[in-house]
Amino acid sequence: MMKFWMAGAMASALIAAPAMAQDGTYAGEDDAPFSGVYVGGSFGYDVQPNDVSSRFLFDRNLDGRFGDVVTTATGANAFSPGFCNGRARSVLSPQNAATGCDNDKDGIAYYGRVGADHQVGNIVYGVVGEFGKSEITDSVSAFSTTPAWYTFTRSIDWEASVRGRAGYAANNTLFYGTFGGGYARINREFATSNGSNAFALSGKRNQFGFLGGGGIEQKIGRNFSIGMEYMYHQYRDDDTRVRVTQGSAPATNPFVLAPNTSGTDIRRSDDKFRWHSLRATAAFRF
Repeated sequence: MMKFWMAGAMASALIAAPAMAQDGTYAGEDDAPFSGVYVGGSFGYDVQPNDVSSRFLFDRNLDGRFGDVVTTATGANAFSPGFCNGRARSVLSPQNAATGCDNDKDGIAYYGRVGADHQVGNIVYGVVGEFGKSEITDSVSAFSTTPAWYTFTRSIDWEASVRGRAGYAANNTLFYGTFGGGYARINREFATSNGSNAFALSGKRNQFGFLGGGGIEQKIGRNFSIGMEYMYHQYRDDDTRVRVTQGSAPATNPFVLAPNTSGTDIRRSDDKFRWHSLRATAAFRF
């Protein structure tokens, strides 16, 4: 509901802004109103795609190849209860694994930006740099026959990007597209109700990615503008691992069952962290 309210409010502001320009509220007589350096920010709401097929992948013999099955001493699949997209609520029976998770969390995002544009006729092109944070979290959980639950979670500590921007200006209204590279600190967490085995989380925290989208910007004064923007973010996140070793568990534990007694590596199957942003923008142009 929040994202729809925001979209309506931003659209109303953009519709009203041209009328302000026409009634003489400001003198927007520049031949190139979008040329120059600017600073500003954005505030919006981020939404993740529904990755319902997410699951855990296992490397049972530590050969670097994932796709093994973790089995019990009797040869049964130790993770037959299944997986779910989200954070585990509790230890569940096999029949309830699919409903045992809280959904991934969407959330607000806030960024600061600085950029420079050059306008030739109706064509505007430039570059923008941005730094900020999104409040989204993305989890996937697994359930074992022990019974026990296991959860991978990732979130954004901060995100920076440098993007090109190009568009078409109709008087004091700019329609534009933007695309470029991103660099983000992705926080990784692992939690489990299994108190017997030992778990070690590893993997890089900073990742490169890309962003792309577009928007509309409306001058509402000689130096001020507001806008509405859509942005898609994607980062490759395929190096997070959890090494499971014996701990205090018996030698018959599925993670260390002979002949592969050194342990088991676990990773999540969805190796891309991606989300959509709808946000309001504001800028002061020098």
